[in-house]
Amino acid sequence: MPAHAQDEPRPGRRRRREDDGPQPDERPTDILPAVQEAPLARRPGAAPPPPQGSEEEYDEIFGDDAYDEYEYDEYDDYEDDFEDEDRAEPERIEDERPERQGPPPKKRKKKRALGWVAALTVLVLLAGGAYYGFTEIFGYDDYEGTGESDVLVQVEKGDSTSAIGNRLQAAGVVASGKAFVKAGEDNTAVSRLQQGYYVMKTKMSGASAVEKMTAPASKVGQVEIRPYTQFHDITQPDGKVTPGVYSLLSKASCAELNGKSTCVPVEELRKTIETADLAKLGVPAWAVEAATKAEHKDRRLEGLIAPGIFNVKPGWTAEELLTDVVKTSSERILNAGLSEQSKGDGRTPYETLVIASIIEREAVKADFGKISRVIYNRLAEKMRLEMDSTVNYVLDRPTLLTKPEEREKAGAYNTYKSVGLPPTPIAVPSAEAIQAALKPAPGEWLFFVKCEKNGLSCFAVTNDEHNKNKLDAQRRGVY
Repeated sequence: MPAHAQDEPRPGRRRRREDDGPQPDERPTDILPAVQEAPLARRPGAAPPPPQGSEEEYDEIFGDDAYDEYEYDEYDDYEDDFEDEDRAEPERIEDERPERQGPPPKKRKKKRALGWVAALTVLVLLAGGAYYGFTEIFGYDDYEGTGESDVLVQVEKGDSTSAIGNRLQAAGVVASGKAFVKAGEDNTAVSRLQQGYYVMKTKMSGASAVEKMTAPASKVGQVEIRPYTQFHDITQPDGKVTPGVYSLLSKASCAELNGKSTCVPVEELRKTIETADLAKLGVPAWAVEAATKAEHKDRRLEGLIAPGIFNVKPGWTAEELLTDVVKTSSERILNAGLSEQSKGDGRTPYETLVIASIIEREAVKADFGKISRVIYNRLAEKMRLEMDSTVNYVLDRPTLLTKPEEREKAGAYNTYKSVGLPPTPIAVPSAEAIQAALKPAPGEWLFFVKCEKNGLSCFAVTNDEHNKNKLDAQRRGVY
């Protein structure tokens, strides 16, 4: 067996390392360098080796003229003296890194995955384009005519035209939301539709739906309650009646749906307030006990209805209607700054609300802070408030002036006879009135009187100053 064959690695056999030491019969791996370093020797009849060194040195070793006699074509004989088996096989260096365990890793098919994604994307785009083209070319579902039966549709705050169209489709008003959107593209009134309830009809064409929904008569259930309003109606000096909270809510509940009225009568609202659990209606916890003890049960929610716009759903029961209004009002009162933690100095939140209602009925907005200070100063001095507004509250009259005989009548709301605050608020207070009740203007005033035709009052610290202000106002025809 040739010497170089012994070094070939075999399966299951460890490759010998350099530090294993010499092995038996091991052949050197550096044969060629060894041959090059062996001394030169000339065999008989053989040509001398190739010239090395100078000519004189060569001739001295191999004889005269040996340098000239050398023939290069005999150099092949010199090479033939070395057989292939005398050459060592160059040592191969094995990779000593640890072999990878388990099956070889699978190659990721990135290109193929990307190809699938691209293909799916193209399909989606084609499908979307086909749908768009279909709807543009072949149209959309739409009914014909002005509709059949009445149906109530609610629009939420911030609804777009598309959202309204979808609501109409869900209610069976239009065949598709797009029918409504397309019909209202050139109608600016559509973009001005407000939140609330609308009486529509089922199976209307898009154009008919747009026309009916933008008609003022279609919007139902909306009511605005202004500051200064009280629960009972007020009769003006000319006999005209200003509706109170009861009448306003009753009217807002009304709608005609398929020939039936949804109105909740005032009497039904009144009885519900008299008997209802105020906490379940949504009255703030800090007001429940005081409101429950109100002398007039039908006035228990006075002052707890906040000003603003309410959307009442026609068809609600009296309890459902009041619950929605009271809960919304409680949030607005809280947003105005009145709470268990935020109240008038030395007062409960409910007493602060009572003060705010008096401020609302007694003065114009510019004087709110000063009126508030007068009330606090009088309460601190244990003085009767002597407010005409509290007397007129029971009488359901709007005027601030009262007659002597009216001021002589006893009653919890007669602040000419009673010391302290009335038992309940006397009107719907605005957010500004609540803020004034929370933070009255600084001052020592104890008196005020209306002294300007624009409603502004004149304030005084002493009764003498107050009487002068009254005479001046009377002389100028204001008081």
